[in-house]
Amino acid sequence: MIQEALEKAVSEGKSVTKSGKIATYIPELSKANTEHIGACIKTVSGETYSAGDWQQPFTMQSISKTISLTLALQTAGYDKVFSKVGLEPTGDSFNSIVKLETRNPNPLNPMINAGAIATASCIPGDDPFKLFLDLARKLCLNENISLNTEVFLSEKRAGMRNRSMAYWMKSENIIEGDPEETLDLYFKMCSVNVNAGDLASWGVILANDGVNPYTGTRLIESWIARLVKTFMMTCGMYDGSGEFAIKIGIPSKSGVGGGILSSVEARMGIGVFNPSLDPKGNSVGGMRILESLSKSLGLHYFGGHTRDNLKDPI
Repeated sequence: MIQEALEKAVSEGKSVTKSGKIATYIPELSKANTEHIGACIKTVSGETYSAGDWQQPFTMQSISKTISLTLALQTAGYDKVFSKVGLEPTGDSFNSIVKLETRNPNPLNPMINAGAIATASCIPGDDPFKLFLDLARKLCLNENISLNTEVFLSEKRAGMRNRSMAYWMKSENIIEGDPEETLDLYFKMCSVNVNAGDLASWGVILANDGVNPYTGTRLIESWIARLVKTFMMTCGMYDGSGEFAIKIGIPSKSGVGGGILSSVEARMGIGVFNPSLDPKGNSVGGMRILESLSKSLGLHYFGGHTRDNLKDPI
């Protein structure tokens, strides 16, 4: 049933890939193929299902924010992290700078760029990127995950808006260290290569309360898993998070590389990929896949029914 639903969802996703556009503000990302689309599901009981271009590598981009937040909470602690960044959705685009000056110098949450940069600045140590990469490999169950150097350098050259945010936060003592070092860390984290299977692994660990369901090993504390999933539900799809929560209802985090990480509580992790984006920066093919799966498998967090059963208009 799951494999059939997944293949149907990927087919539906293919039908909308031409409606979006590749991210071009990071030049290296403009090389992506809009026709690439795939998905992988991993269940807490140990099954794996896949369809389409699920092994196609892409960079994590904003999906990395879920892992950098996890790392910051593990190493710096809750009080330190949330003295720098807030807990609220913004309603603004992911790269907006406006509320830093007009509302509060602290970014409103860790899932927007300013918040992720502030979160990165909290990670201690001489080589925080190594800590991040080690954790990403552990959570994605793939020791071969690595940095895409070309994308990193492209982001570093093109990241003037992110640079503006970092220096503003430095002026407000939100970033305590060298903003250029923090930016390099942030750009590197965004530039780590993964595939849909890797995201499904991270998603199923979140779904299983931070425990690897295949070994029984706890990889992150329960409270961190809960906090990360809550941010994914409220802030994970940029300024499209509310509509996504209503229509699809799965805690998810997107990235402009075309990936979406999703976690269905106590059931499964889902990774999807299609680099064709809507105006808010979310994968059009990926969202269609998740919408189809939510309906056919009853994955909406607030109701296990299918749309057809209750004649739901959404």
